[in-house]
Amino acid sequence: MRINLTKKDIINSIYMQLGFSKKVSENLLEDFLSTILEELIISKKVKIPKLGTFSIRYKKSRIGRNPKTLEKKIIAERNVVLFKPSNYLKNLININE
Repeated sequence: MRINLTKKDIINSIYMQLGFSKKVSENLLEDFLSTILEELIISKKVKIPKLGTFSIRYKKSRIGRNPKTLEKKIIAERNVVLFKPSNYLKNLININE
């Protein structure tokens, strides 16, 4: 079963753990995310200790195929965001197995 973590869940967690009002918690989360996004756009790489590294990579255009119709289309060139987890995060996730 897949459970998504929403912004509302994170805001409620900040509210419960830190005791800030929900509005302050929402502003805190929005500022945090916008700071990461701005830095990613400017420097193309953001490293967050104990979490991982976000980076932007350029992908060239290529020919793709719709698996249902087998129709070929050109996939446009674009930038994509990559995430590489830190060793700390990898070890933390694999500790419980």
